[in-house]
Amino acid sequence: MLVQQERTKPRKCAGGPETGTSSPEHMTNGVNPPTHRQPHPLNIDFRSGFYRSQLLRKDPGRLTQKSTLIEYASDNLSKLVILGLLLLSVIILIFVKNKGDSSALLCAQPPAKNEVVNPYPKVGFRKIAKLKDKSKYKVFKADKWIIVAVSGPPTDQIRAMVKVQGWQVLAIGDSHTPANWDVRGAIFLSIEQQAALGFRILAHLPYTSYVRKSVGYLFAIQHGGKLIYDADEHASILGGSLDSVFDIALSGSQSKRETLLQYVPMANRTTVNPYIHFGQRSIWPRGFPLESVSNINPEIIYARVPSGRQYIQQGLSNGFPDVDSIFYHSRKAESESFVVRFDSHALPVSLPRGTMAPVNNINTLFHYSSFWALMLPVSVHPQVSDILRGYWAQRLLWEIGGVCAIYPPSVYREDDMQPHYFEEEKDLHDNVERLAAFLAAWTSKKGSFFKRILHLSHAMAGAGFWGIQDVTYTADWLQDLVSVGYKQPDLLVHGAANDTSPQSHLDHMEFVPLAIPSAHLGVEESGTVGYEVANLLRWNKFYGNIVLILHCTSPIDHTAIGWKMLYGRIFKSVVLLSSKNDSQFKVLQTEDSQIYRAFPEIFERYTDVDGFLFLKDYVILNYWNLLQANKSKLWNLHKVGKSWKVASHGRNGTEWYLQKAVKQSVKAM
Repeated sequence: MLVQQERTKPRKCAGGPETGTSSPEHMTNGVNPPTHRQPHPLNIDFRSGFYRSQLLRKDPGRLTQKSTLIEYASDNLSKLVILGLLLLSVIILIFVKNKGDSSALLCAQPPAKNEVVNPYPKVGFRKIAKLKDKSKYKVFKADKWIIVAVSGPPTDQIRAMVKVQGWQVLAIGDSHTPANWDVRGAIFLSIEQQAALGFRILAHLPYTSYVRKSVGYLFAIQHGGKLIYDADEHASILGGSLDSVFDIALSGSQSKRETLLQYVPMANRTTVNPYIHFGQRSIWPRGFPLESVSNINPEIIYARVPSGRQYIQQGLSNGFPDVDSIFYHSRKAESESFVVRFDSHALPVSLPRGTMAPVNNINTLFHYSSFWALMLPVSVHPQVSDILRGYWAQRLLWEIGGVCAIYPPSVYREDDMQPHYFEEEKDLHDNVERLAAFLAAWTSKKGSFFKRILHLSHAMAGAGFWGIQDVTYTADWLQDLVSVGYKQPDLLVHGAANDTSPQSHLDHMEFVPLAIPSAHLGVEESGTVGYEVANLLRWNKFYGNIVLILHCTSPIDHTAIGWKMLYGRIFKSVVLLSSKNDSQFKVLQTEDSQIYRAFPEIFERYTDVDGFLFLKDYVILNYWNLLQANKSKLWNLHKVGKSWKVASHGRNGTEWYLQKAVKQSVKAM
């Protein structure tokens, strides 16, 4: 083994005897040192850096000698040149950074530790000039507008929309829209015509997306709009009228209702599935948290509140409702189309402060006080954009005392059998539950409503719900609103913003939603749907406080959603274990041979449950056969022959079984 000795100080050239073996490297000027003590002149070659450093350490005063400095400089000339160049470079950088400052070299600012990655826009709303339309429609005015994005030839549904009395249809094209698009009675704006309008938001909009409808919203506001209906080019308006379903007039003699049903606020509930209220308990809308899909209990007692502040009104769609890709691909065969019917006689229901529901862009009415909420985000996928807008808008409605209400079906859509990709909605499934909790907790002290809108957009970008581009986009959107003459709503009076007390309700009302049959996977739900739902409620009551721990041996990215959908509506929670970590589906990583190591963490997470049930993914649980099981005892679902070790009960029986404690435990099972 080679060991490198620590280098010792140089041997004395004059003085006591040497220790060790001398070598030519340790000779001074090639002369062997004497073996006895005698005076000897100090004769050291200063060209040896080692000797010089040792000497200067003992006698620093020698550094002041002229000859020593000159020799040191000559020996280290290259190092000194490099050091000088480095210092010069630093000075130049400081000077460039502080160019224009005469005291730059004396007061150089160090770089910031944390650079701003999400700058807060500064907008002077009082200095925004009015924007005039110079197009051929500059003198056109209308109170009620239907805005629809068109990406192909005119559809029969749009031709029917222009016949809706009292409404003006505005079609917004993209790069895929035919140049000769034309429907008599509708205004069509091509990409070139949109660019000529001069709106700030045009710099942010993609060329091939329905989010270009934002241009249409501004155009309608600029031309006298008081109501805007967000429509889909493939949706047929039922009965050819919007007035028969929506509340067009919120007050006055033309108002249809004085009171409105409202969900009763509940602790720890930030989202509701409105499809249940309208008769479909087994369907959920796009943008609804998957973790809440299992909550199918219908509301029975509702609050009754004054009508007149439902500024956003979301209508439902018969035929093909707005559902996510998971529901679409798991509830029917690929060759079949959806035909769903909602209860058209159910009363509209509003959402109280603290409670939200998905709002889309295919069948929604916006009153003037909510025109600011029409902005469609541009930094996310179009399948996510309108849902994010809906949650964002509902939170901001609370700042002005407004509410969002869900209305019976007002359109019919046909299933176009086009593929719905999970990847397009991934951001929704990953973040919507967190988004709802974030919005419920968000507060702002900004002095005006537009400033609070900008504040929330900035906060959502900081939390990762949309990109930084949407912060700038929001600022441009608000400026465009001011430039077309829109007046921002007043903030709610301080102290009333948090009023969710029962005293604010006039009274309560009992309403039991219907249970309407649907067809799923080729099986028609007949009149027994109530019985099936009752079974589901019974199973949920039994298993509702049990946590299922499922160990997955197959690829988790292909099966996680399926397992959560299968068992999630029954158990309190489904915890997935796998050899591969997957934060998207909240999968715990554990080795197949050491699954038990994950149990303590799960037990600590759920401390108030009745118990835990462990399964492998190659076992399908017939949960309806265990409703009589005793939840206070240990369950073993394997075959008896493989579950138990045979032990003799005699005098010579297995020692562990004869122990009293073990024997009693086995009998108790």
